[in-house]
Amino acid sequence: MILNSVEEFRQRYHSEKKWRRCLQAIANLPRLKPGVCHSIGDSLVYRLVDGPVAAAPCFTGKRRYVEIHYYLSGSETVAYTPKRALVRQSAYSDETDRETFNGEATGSLTAGPGQLLIFDNDHAYRPLGADHLRKMILMVTIEGATFHNK
Repeated sequence: MILNSVEEFRQRYHSEKKWRRCLQAIANLPRLKPGVCHSIGDSLVYRLVDGPVAAAPCFTGKRRYVEIHYYLSGSETVAYTPKRALVRQSAYSDETDRETFNGEATGSLTAGPGQLLIFDNDHAYRPLGADHLRKMILMVTIEGATFHNK
């Protein structure tokens, strides 16, 4: 899903604490340094990416987190497809909440400054790279997810 602004995100996702924490994280942007992970409570982890971004060699899927990319400058095209339409490349890792896939994209979205891409758990995505990109990546837990490695 693509949203065109933080205000649109605020209007859609204002009722749950975990989504309000995303807005807290976005408000913290002026104090962030690229590559440093931060968290708010037990439901949100976030970091800033600033620089060139290589194209991903495969699709990535999540199970316990919804991933949100908030674009600050530059633009990026991301291919996506339902996980069920892909071939699993590597097994799911509970430690990283990541599994990788090969296959063909069923669609793509290009996002630029001010926009947010939200990746749900039924789909896998593959960023196609960017010469220079500044974006915030937020990982929000899914309700009822457990942390077996904690």
